[in-house]
Amino acid sequence: MKTQENSLKSSGAPTEKIWLGTSLVAALGASLCCITPLVALVAGTTSSLAVSFSWLEPLRPYLIGLTTLVLAFAWYQKLMPSKQVDCDCKTNLKSNFMQSKTFLFLVSLFAAAMLAFPSYAQIFYPQLQGQQTTADKSNVQIVEIKIKGMTCAGCEGHVNSEVNKLAGILKVETSYADGNTLVKFDKTITDVKQIEKAVSATGYKVTQVNLK
Repeated sequence: MKTQENSLKSSGAPTEKIWLGTSLVAALGASLCCITPLVALVAGTTSSLAVSFSWLEPLRPYLIGLTTLVLAFAWYQKLMPSKQVDCDCKTNLKSNFMQSKTFLFLVSLFAAAMLAFPSYAQIFYPQLQGQQTTADKSNVQIVEIKIKGMTCAGCEGHVNSEVNKLAGILKVETSYADGNTLVKFDKTITDVKQIEKAVSATGYKVTQVNLK
């Protein structure tokens, strides 16, 4: 009878691991489009790594839903009363950390952090300011660059940090929602081509350039 009870309890372990693994993969997939730009910046790469997972953005709501459902089901199974086995025998089961509530809590915490990553990704980007703060008004220009491939606030930070590396930049405002960046600069120090090149270096695609 003891052997049967051990078998019943341990039989759920592989299934539980699959559920938790599914939730982690879904959570990572939901935030991967915002993680890769940060990885690209840290690695100092100018390749297409920054936008390699942007195709996941339309799937983000579904991945969030999947993660939530899987974790909710895992918690339901964990918190529901266990079936009582009608047996006078004593069991000597060793606790398994990966089947504990603590482990499930840690997995849930990590998944939540991944799902929320796009909302706080910008804090990981260097808060660079333009190397120049003032300029003669006659030399100041503003250019709007339309960008394709940005999916979250982290992408904004990626563009801002790259453009601010240029000399002569006065102000940069990037919006992933509007798909553009507005750059105020000193035309005697830098030019539109240099700014466009900096934006392209992030891996996002420049679709249009408009001088204001």
